[in-house]
Amino acid sequence: MSNPFDMETVCPQAMTIVRDSVGITLAPESIASGPFRVQMLLSSRAEGEMTAMRAFIDPGVVTHWHSHPRGQLLFVLDGVGLVQRDGGDVVEVCAGDCIWFGPGERHWHGAGPASPFGYISVQPVKDGTAVHWMEPVAPMAECS
Repeated sequence: MSNPFDMETVCPQAMTIVRDSVGITLAPESIASGPFRVQMLLSSRAEGEMTAMRAFIDPGVVTHWHSHPRGQLLFVLDGVGLVQRDGGDVVEVCAGDCIWFGPGERHWHGAGPASPFGYISVQPVKDGTAVHWMEPVAPMAECS
């Protein structure tokens, strides 16, 4: 896969181990305010299957607004992050926090201004996709 978000047809059908530093690549430029790295852990376009990725985001970088047709679970691994649902407050999150965004809930997440942010995200597939990307976050909304 040249683009880490180009999904495989289905998830692996047997036990699969993704080693710590294998397959880490830059995310597409069009989905965040700056570059960040991702490691795809599960990849599928099959209805109801899970996709999962590990993200490594530098300070101040946030995703564009987006939604997930069946929702998204974020588990913060390290650093300090910011999350916001459309119409809600910007909330600071840190290692050990778990965040759920409901199906179709427009939101963004990213690193705080002074800390990198690492997380694992899990999102099921609906109609062949696990995410719908939208416009960039306005700079004022990135600050808490």
